[in-house]
Amino acid sequence: MSGITYLKGDATCPQAKGTKLICHVCNDVGGWGKGFVLALSRRWSEPESAYRAWFAARDGFALGAVQFVQVEPYIWVANLIGQRGTKTGSSGPPVRYDAITAGLRTVAEKALELGASVHMPRIGCGLAGGDWSKVEPLVLEHLLGRGVRVTVYDFEK
Repeated sequence: MSGITYLKGDATCPQAKGTKLICHVCNDVGGWGKGFVLALSRRWSEPESAYRAWFAARDGFALGAVQFVQVEPYIWVANLIGQRGTKTGSSGPPVRYDAITAGLRTVAEKALELGASVHMPRIGCGLAGGDWSKVEPLVLEHLLGRGVRVTVYDFEK
């Protein structure tokens, strides 16, 4: 099993041939307006409108759930509900590692079904307040461990 590929760049412009699945973490309160989602919304309107409709309908919308949105013939976006709320409180930062774990299992299934590689920023480590040293082993186990290629993008400032 080879490791994660790390690139400087924009995860909304995945660098690979074939089908690509862009995975990112969303909150469980219907908020979409800060962080990586802004870059997604600049490229495509569908992930945000699908997320907002999913939140409004409440059909399966919960921590650990994933919504897949096709935005181009060979590009999908995975809206993974991996953070509780949007602010750090008495229970710590909004990131929920167990929800990210559950979501990554679902992402792996979809990636294998599509024959897709997975592309992401350091999920759960921006506004969600997570620690990459805790998220990276989850990515290694649940994606690479299933044979899914993963590229992580660090945005160039």
